[in-house]
Amino acid sequence: MGGDQRYKILNRDVIKYIAMFTMLLNHIAQGFLTNGTLVYKLMLSVGYFTAPAMLYFLVEGYYYTRSHKKYFLRLFLFALVSELPFCLLFGLASQGRLAFCGMNMLFTLCLCFLLICAMENLSSNILKTGVIIVVFLVSRYFDWTWYAPLFTLLFLLARKTGRKTVLAAAFAVPAVLFGVNYNIVPYILYVGFVPSTAVLYCILDMAGIALGGACIMCLYNGERMESGRTFSKWFFYLFYPAHLTVLALLLSVSL
Repeated sequence: MGGDQRYKILNRDVIKYIAMFTMLLNHIAQGFLTNGTLVYKLMLSVGYFTAPAMLYFLVEGYYYTRSHKKYFLRLFLFALVSELPFCLLFGLASQGRLAFCGMNMLFTLCLCFLLICAMENLSSNILKTGVIIVVFLVSRYFDWTWYAPLFTLLFLLARKTGRKTVLAAAFAVPAVLFGVNYNIVPYILYVGFVPSTAVLYCILDMAGIALGGACIMCLYNGERMESGRTFSKWFFYLFYPAHLTVLALLLSVSL
């Protein structure tokens, strides 16, 4: 990926561990903290490190995995296991009860993996365009909605071009759209002016995503851990449903 190799000190597994921690902070904020407070917003925004980082490694993993079928089936299996605790945690947080809250992030990764397969294996640009449209339409029911397939397509483009500027744009463009859409647009549409707090929150949301981009572009050495690879591989799959289950149970007891 270029850059000064002296600073490439983080391998893929370390960055994934960081992503798991920031995701945990995000989910704790959504489940247990008061919406609108600065601490809530800081923890929420830091957690936006996770999704783009995982989508980046999803694209990378597509080219490294020995079996696309097994890779997808693992994601799908753990997505199924995670759906109930996902809906319980965020249903309790938003409505005080179990409720459907969309398809969890592992389902989002499944959707984006299928998108990668289509982009890499379909020869017809018409078919590719059709798949992109369908994926963006159905993504509204998935965690990270249309931002996830947008990240995926941009990461694919960055990989094919091999240009660092394209990779930077792949993080920056969705980050700006995300921050503006959730923090600026609602005030413009429904209030008519944008308060300073909305601008601050917009910057914080973009910064969380940018942090993931900076970590990968500046610190990632393109390698995996020398030892403990099997443990790390299964930890990343198990952590998602496990932490959702624990948080959901703690929240149900506290209500």
